[in-house]
Amino acid sequence: MKDFKSYFIIPAPPEQVYMALTTEITINLWTGEEATMSAVPGTEFSMWSGSIVGKNLSFEKDRKIEQQWYFADEAEESIVTIKLHDHKKGTSMEIRHTNIPDEVYEEIVEGWHDTYVASLQDFYED
Repeated sequence: MKDFKSYFIIPAPPEQVYMALTTEITINLWTGEEATMSAVPGTEFSMWSGSIVGKNLSFEKDRKIEQQWYFADEAEESIVTIKLHDHKKGTSMEIRHTNIPDEVYEEIVEGWHDTYVASLQDFYED
C-alpha cells in the first residue's frame, strides 16, 4: 500500500471548487459523465460512471472533504482528504490519498493528475 500527496492550483475560489466536488449536477458538468454525490457523511458516491466509488466520511464547507475510496478486497481503508486553501490564482487544492494498492498506484496517481484535477482545471479555465 502506498500514499499520494500533492497540491494543485484550480483557477476558482474555494467556495466554487467545493461546490464542484460536492454537488452532483456540477460533478456531471466537469467530468462529462454520470455521478452520484451528496454532501452528507455516511452516503456513498460514484464518479466517472462508476470508475470511482466510495463513501463520504466528512465535510467542512468550502474547506475540506474526506472520503473512503473502495478498492476490491482490500483490508485497509483507502482515504482521500481534499483540503481547499485560498491562493492568489484561486484555490490551492491539497490532495492526500492513503492506502492505495501497489498494483494500481501508478494508475491512480496518473488519474489524479491527468483526469480528476485536469478536468476540474479545464472546467474553470473555459
